[in-house]
Amino acid sequence: MGKNKINIGQVGCGNWGPNLLRNFYKLQEVNVKYVAEKDKSRVDYVKKNYSDIEVVDGIGPILDDNNIDAVIIATPAELHYSQTKQVLEAGKDCFVEKPLAMKTDKAQELVNMSLSKKKILMVGHTFLYNAAVHKLKEEIQNGNLGEIYYLYSQRLNLGRIRSDINALWNFAPHDISICLYLMDCEPCWVSAIGASYIQNMIEDVVFLTIGFANNVIANIHVSWLDPNKTRKMTVVGSKRMIVYDDVSEYKIKIYDKGIDKLNMNQSLNGYSSFGEFQLIHRAGDLLIPKIDFIEPLSVETKHFTSCVLKKIRPDSDGENGVAVTQIIEAGEKSLSQKGKRVELFK
Repeated sequence: MGKNKINIGQVGCGNWGPNLLRNFYKLQEVNVKYVAEKDKSRVDYVKKNYSDIEVVDGIGPILDDNNIDAVIIATPAELHYSQTKQVLEAGKDCFVEKPLAMKTDKAQELVNMSLSKKKILMVGHTFLYNAAVHKLKEEIQNGNLGEIYYLYSQRLNLGRIRSDINALWNFAPHDISICLYLMDCEPCWVSAIGASYIQNMIEDVVFLTIGFANNVIANIHVSWLDPNKTRKMTVVGSKRMIVYDDVSEYKIKIYDKGIDKLNMNQSLNGYSSFGEFQLIHRAGDLLIPKIDFIEPLSVETKHFTSCVLKKIRPDSDGENGVAVTQIIEAGEKSLSQKGKRVELFK
């Protein structure tokens, strides 16, 4: 591009939009030229806090402006596919909030379009830019946990109840993207059960299980009907176990706990009787590593800006968005079949 500054337009400034706008606006490499918004309260918010940004009532003026380099999509999930497609067709780079699309084939179509047009496509999987998640990945890669047995997460809150999407679409993309990042292994199957208590056919609570090719299973519990705000993930390994707690002051806790199999007859290659081994419970130290924590959204928006300027592939690229969408779509199918396992085909 040969530029050191990019012009962007943002579509949507509702639920998550203000956070994106705040972070993009403060970047020296970014000039936020437009915000597209129809809701009067949100229009007033932008005009009051960002007087130099032009507020328009639709995506059209942003796409028609040849000086706009990239567009941020922060609208309801069901609009992501159509609006991202418009952005790419207009020849502009695109950052779209999660999920990339509501159907896997639609998500893949967007990836193919971005590749054919040589445009940046990045999905807002914010937790992939979280220093604590990076530390978790480092511990796994270094072998400090030993063989990974399983992991589980809880993303719970008594909060804003959505009427456009269920708790699976609303919350699970975060934890699915983290699981895929940590495991670096192909997911093979998905199973999900859930229940609709407040609104008919819109699940308020979902338990999603993912099976990976290395026999690791990941369980994801999401709900907007829970008394406590919980953002926690536990990874259990043969040597150590880690708890990542996003709402705690101490984001990562490493437990030197496990069960060791003690061979009582070292001369034998295997065990021929029960008495030849003992299971030893091990409980060692608790380690709380120091995390140099920077707001993940700040890291994420700066990363997208750098990708646009340097024309490099984002960490949370379109393919990442396709993988997450595929798992959620399979989860929806399993929900409709009362938890039946759904195989993933690549």
